[in-house]
Amino acid sequence: MLGGFALFAVTVLVAVLVVIGGDPDAPVDPPGPPGTGPLTVVSLGDSTLSGEGAGDYTAETDGRDGNWCHRSPNALVHQVSLTGIVDSVNLACSGAPSGHVSLGDVEQWTEPSQAGQLRALLDEHRVAAVVIALGANDDPHFSRLISECFTSWFLDQRAPCSEKIKADWQRRLDAMAPKVRDAVGDVRQVLTDAGYERQDYELVLQSYASPIGPGIPEQWRNLNGCPFRAEDLAWVAETGTVSLSETLRAVAREADARFLDLSRAGTGHEACSGGEDASDEWFTRFTVEWDNLKDVDRASHALQESFHPNAAGHEQFARCLSEFLATDDREAACLEGEDGNLHAAASSHSLAGP
Repeated sequence: MLGGFALFAVTVLVAVLVVIGGDPDAPVDPPGPPGTGPLTVVSLGDSTLSGEGAGDYTAETDGRDGNWCHRSPNALVHQVSLTGIVDSVNLACSGAPSGHVSLGDVEQWTEPSQAGQLRALLDEHRVAAVVIALGANDDPHFSRLISECFTSWFLDQRAPCSEKIKADWQRRLDAMAPKVRDAVGDVRQVLTDAGYERQDYELVLQSYASPIGPGIPEQWRNLNGCPFRAEDLAWVAETGTVSLSETLRAVAREADARFLDLSRAGTGHEACSGGEDASDEWFTRFTVEWDNLKDVDRASHALQESFHPNAAGHEQFARCLSEFLATDDREAACLEGEDGNLHAAASSHSLAGP
């Protein structure tokens, strides 16, 4: 099977040969995606793609008129490097559940369906790749669970919060799966309705990297950095994120999407893992926007950036995604290489392509 961009190159060659051997005055459709406009990569989903934690949010998504999607110019999608791609569009929105990516009369922070926004985008862009990160804000409520574990530490509760989470974690994952699958299906339907063939674009579902891990120095497990119990840190990194990723892998297979496993992408670079030196961390620590606390309309968002990929993390994830898209692998995992950067490693779970 040829990779998406290898196939694109072959299509270009075929088009050139047709022109050489055919009527030189006949119009020739551009190879690849139909329509007009620049070849574009698009991101849809939640905070891990919107750029929450990466800073420099666009003014219109930083609370203006109630829009808290927090889209950052440092977000992964704007750093993807692929031959032929000249534009990038970020439709992801912080806090978005699967229903906000799906078609329908839905709203997240004042914005309509992301699939609907993609449909409008196709009038002026030729979309060559779509990357989706979705599911954590459905039944798993992953961000909320992180907050509960923080509360457990703060109140010095006797049992780790992960003990309670374990009781129905698999049930939550099972309930999430069809919602993500339906959302991915709606994205594909939008492209099909616009005249896209399956070979015209790449569709990638990616999982989540753990923002915290058990390697945090003891003196940083507090309000200065990462206020969590050691048992909860271990569960999030070694069980919660991994099982979430495996469920999303199964969804990608059912939805005929490629899958990028980020569950181990942050290992060694989690929030607070560097102690006093945070320069090699790829995630935000416990973060308070103190100026937001002065404004009643912004106060409830003062902690919104906490424990999300930072700008360095987005740069690393973009490097891995770019490598993955340039291959014909159906599945891959983002792992740190000897050079200290993330690279796309063919997954042992990979299936043969269609």
